[in-house]
Amino acid sequence: MRDKQLSRRLQAAAGYIRKGDRLADIGSDHAYLPCVLVEEGTIDFSIAVEVAQGPYERSFKEVQARNLEKKIEVRKGNGLAILQPKDNITTVSICGMGGVLITSILQEGKQTGKLDSVERLVLQPNVSEETVRKWLDQNFYQILDETVVFENRKYYEVIFAQKDEKKQVPSYTEAEYRYGVTLPVNCPPFYIAKWKAEM
Repeated sequence: MRDKQLSRRLQAAAGYIRKGDRLADIGSDHAYLPCVLVEEGTIDFSIAVEVAQGPYERSFKEVQARNLEKKIEVRKGNGLAILQPKDNITTVSICGMGGVLITSILQEGKQTGKLDSVERLVLQPNVSEETVRKWLDQNFYQILDETVVFENRKYYEVIFAQKDEKKQVPSYTEAEYRYGVTLPVNCPPFYIAKWKAEM
């Protein structure tokens, strides 16, 4: 089901969502990611967040059309600000935004306590991936895995990180910020192709 309903970059993000996670999907793009994860039984609860009225309405209609209103809440608001302590969100996904915007959302969420219950982050920056890795490194998140996908003539990196208060800060190098922490080690198929294209 997943490969028929999600784009490649969202498929990659979905692969990092764990059974039983309570997911907040920021900038939810029709709520496709939460819908598929609920329908396949990976998660039982998700919040799909959109800041603009049009995308909010499209996400709401998608959830309604799939009869998933009891398991997916569509909320209109800015980033993580719409979350409440009672939501008990364990995982946040932010896909399809620039790295600077992603880090600003995360920073505001940290300052306002919205990330307190969040254990894992699934991030897919369109640009400025190094900015995202630097923020994670400086804010006690360990990068557990990364991958690269190719879609619509563009390479996308997906970064999976987990909170680790015992992590030494900072612990990554400038080269790791730019080229990845696990990517040079695991070297997924599109990783070399991406950097060849960059050169």
